[in-house]
Amino acid sequence: MRTGSPGWRIGSISGVPVYLGRSWVLVALLMVAIFGPTVDRLVPGLGAGAYVVALIFALLLLVSVLVHEAAHAVVAQRVGFRVSRIVADFWGGHTAHDGAGGTPGRSAAVAVVGPLSNGVLAVLGWWLFSALASQPPGMAPGEFGGSTTSAVLFLLAYAFAWANTFVGVFNLVPGLPLDGGFLLEALVWKVSGNRHLGTMVAGWAGRMLVVLVAIYALLPVLQGQQVSLTRVLWAVIIGAFLWQGASQAVTVGRHGAISSRRTVGEAALRPGVVPADTLLGSVPWPEHPIWVVTGADGRADGVVDPRSLQQVPVEARARTAVSAVAVRLPAGWAVEMDPQTRLDTVIEVMRSSGSGVVGLLDPSGRPWGVVMADALTRRS
Repeated sequence: MRTGSPGWRIGSISGVPVYLGRSWVLVALLMVAIFGPTVDRLVPGLGAGAYVVALIFALLLLVSVLVHEAAHAVVAQRVGFRVSRIVADFWGGHTAHDGAGGTPGRSAAVAVVGPLSNGVLAVLGWWLFSALASQPPGMAPGEFGGSTTSAVLFLLAYAFAWANTFVGVFNLVPGLPLDGGFLLEALVWKVSGNRHLGTMVAGWAGRMLVVLVAIYALLPVLQGQQVSLTRVLWAVIIGAFLWQGASQAVTVGRHGAISSRRTVGEAALRPGVVPADTLLGSVPWPEHPIWVVTGADGRADGVVDPRSLQQVPVEARARTAVSAVAVRLPAGWAVEMDPQTRLDTVIEVMRSSGSGVVGLLDPSGRPWGVVMADALTRRS
């Protein structure tokens, strides 16, 4: 089957698979390019070693991201959510959980532990920084002199402490997709009783935050000063991340408001079910608008849109397996759900699994329906 992996699996935390997204390589390269010259300036004589130190800093940031996401995952499990994966990528990281049975309190608990974990790391970093600054061998406090090793450790401790302080505080800003945005969403949800309203409010708050970031980046221009390339670069990266997540939240909230007035049964397509090793030529494709593909264990593993058969020549279909045209979907895409369930429940499954297609299972685990993302926007 064709599949889209979230990256390289590097381990698991509390039974949850942890992936290193391929885009994280860009983070490492960016940190080396930006931090390397700074290290070379502050600790003269390292040469190419300055970029090795910058790479070590990038790895320390990766550890911080994983601790942050692990905190989300563990608390999500504790409050009853099913967590499917943790991914560290270019935008930092994310923890996918289903949110079924969620409440404002549970949502807030999952959100707040991420920044708190960065706060703990920041305290450890500042403690180590203070310890190195108080009695550095051959180095006056606060100076990057003395032995090269001491200077490098001093610099890494400072950078690690500062980075975690910034991430912890910045993540508490009330605007999606930051953790503070989820806290704002939970607050509006609690007060109004409408989660979708909370999502839209927090999404618009995230968009306003992008405006503030842009103003901050261009502030020197308003004061008649030049703007450094690094300042602009960070503003663009942070602004793009925030705008993308905030806009997605506004869209999800709007779709949720529409979907809350409909049931899953009204939006679901009735699928055919076919094992992955079945030959294409033996399947009556026109009988269903979409087909759910099952793996060797009999579980729903992906889907086939009959239109994708155009990729396979007619003469080859008698010897080609369904798996050749099937699209394998992320873990958690197929869930047990009653036809009378509100359609906005499907949005939670899509948010947690990252799939634009949700398979609906009966109590025996057999697929009875499929909901596509475009069904969420239809009003009737």
